Amino acid sequence: MSQIEQAQSQYETFTQSVESIIISTVNSAGIPNASYTPFVMDDAKNIYIYVSGLATHTQNIHVNPHVSVLFIEDESKSDQIFARRRLNFDCTATLIERETETWNQIVAQFKERFGELIEVFRGLPDFRIFRLTPNGGRFVIGFGTAYQISGDQLDKLVHITGNK
Repeated sequence: MSQIEQAQSQYETFTQSVESIIISTVNSAGIPNASYTPFVMDDAKNIYIYVSGLATHTQNIHVNPHVSVLFIEDESKSDQIFARRRLNFDCTATLIERETETWNQIVAQFKERFGELIEVFRGLPDFRIFRLTPNGGRFVIGFGTAYQISGDQLDKLVHITGNK
């Protein structure tokens, strides 16, 4: 198996190895905020987050829908702390309207993945679901093994080298 085939294989399964993402948002004054949230993902690589309206990141998404997300290997599973496997996407956030068919489907996926706590969230009016639609990203496997992600299906990996 070639290096690119190995990378492609790791890329296709990497998001299944984590249950939460780090999200970066920006407020109206341009001040960044880093936070985290559990997620579910669909086959088109759209990421769904179920978040409180009271959270800083939720308030930021309402004023600026550009969100960076980071999936990162657990420190305890990493061979080298400076080279943790990680995947980031630049995304655009869209609010999913409550009680629509799509909203109900996403709530069911959250309940399946995270259990009964989701029923509590469902009853809280400030909790909302956003679809984070990736438009590109980067997958880093280790030192010197970074790939740019592109394509309509976000399925094309291009090895990033120091060559111009």
